[in-house]
Amino acid sequence: MTDAAESSTPSRRALIGWGGAGLALGAAAAGGAVAMTRTGDDLTPTAAEAGAAVEFHGAHQAGIATPVQDRLHFAAFDVTTEDRAEFVQMLKDWTAAARRMTGGKAVGEGAYGGLAEAPPDDTGEALGLKPSRLTLTIGFGPSLFGKFDLADQRPEALVDLPQFAGDNLDKNRSGGDLCVQACADDPQVAVHAIRNLARIGFGKVVIRWSQLGFGKTSSTTPDAQTPRNLMGFKDGTRNIAGTETDRLEKFVWADSAKDAKDAPWMHGGSYLVARRIRMHIETWDRTSLQEQEDVFGRDKGEGAPVGKAKERDKPFLPAMKPDAHVRLAHPDSNGGATILRRGYSFTDGTDGLGRLDAGLFFLAYMKDVREGFIRIQRHLATDALNEYIQHVGSAVFAVPPGVRDKDDWWGSTLFSEEA
Repeated sequence: MTDAAESSTPSRRALIGWGGAGLALGAAAAGGAVAMTRTGDDLTPTAAEAGAAVEFHGAHQAGIATPVQDRLHFAAFDVTTEDRAEFVQMLKDWTAAARRMTGGKAVGEGAYGGLAEAPPDDTGEALGLKPSRLTLTIGFGPSLFGKFDLADQRPEALVDLPQFAGDNLDKNRSGGDLCVQACADDPQVAVHAIRNLARIGFGKVVIRWSQLGFGKTSSTTPDAQTPRNLMGFKDGTRNIAGTETDRLEKFVWADSAKDAKDAPWMHGGSYLVARRIRMHIETWDRTSLQEQEDVFGRDKGEGAPVGKAKERDKPFLPAMKPDAHVRLAHPDSNGGATILRRGYSFTDGTDGLGRLDAGLFFLAYMKDVREGFIRIQRHLATDALNEYIQHVGSAVFAVPPGVRDKDDWWGSTLFSEEA
């Protein structure tokens, strides 16, 4: 980071209000920095072991096409202030803090050594830890556009999701005025980031709900080994890779010059759908191997589609059962609809009846929610997998373009006077 970038960080005295309120956050899954062995265009083992930093600035926000890290802390916030200027200043303060944290630096003036009478600027639990490829990605929910006179700025593509077959949504795990997705290879680094943003936002925003995730279930790295979900099956085969610029332009990045349906301020951004999907683990674990493979349309060992030998062999959809998950979700069955997945597994204890509260925290980015997630999810109404899963949380967000340089900030294309 340049000296100029560091000088834009608010001082302790200017931000003394960051402290004073403790925030109870769930403990991260056990473990420190995750050892990585990757192939393709991802980081080299040496860089990974060094806990390399991911560039914060760019045309697009990091954490979308970025090689997927192994840990997640996702938080949705509600806005509590009615003062637009105060909210905009918070976005600028968040940007300054995010710029430092993704670079492996403490927030503001740090966790110690400052005024003894004031709360420190940084909570301190990430001291001595590497950046761990931390990325922070912000998004704005539909409800935000009912505030600050933003109604005419809401993109047409940012629609409220309809009720889908089988949904059993918990309102306490759904929605939000804005979100922050923190991904890293060390869970403590991800939790530290959300915790500090929440402290900075005290009095202006409050966490509505949050989710910890581990074990990525999709990859954006070409030729990397495909991760497995908690059902033991490879997930995300032929996911959009971060190096596939043509597919990213076609399916992920909003482009106001080519698509008049997008608001101009969203040029270079994307749309995020987050779904908390509970898996009926105990029922699945008593299901025969043959039925499990029929449900997905792939074999469990190699991950090859029915009738094929290798995972990445082109699937012959008619060979699968009509209600097989792969057959129904495949772009060929949905008019070419394609999304970029960045999901994570989760386990949140038990439900009080001895059953694991576990499943998939589904995250997907796309150019248009209507032509992406909604089209695919409606086609999955007859999915055989629905017997073993249930969608229990849901949210959708407009993810603005990236922070261009040290003078730019999250949401500037929407909130700045020139915009």
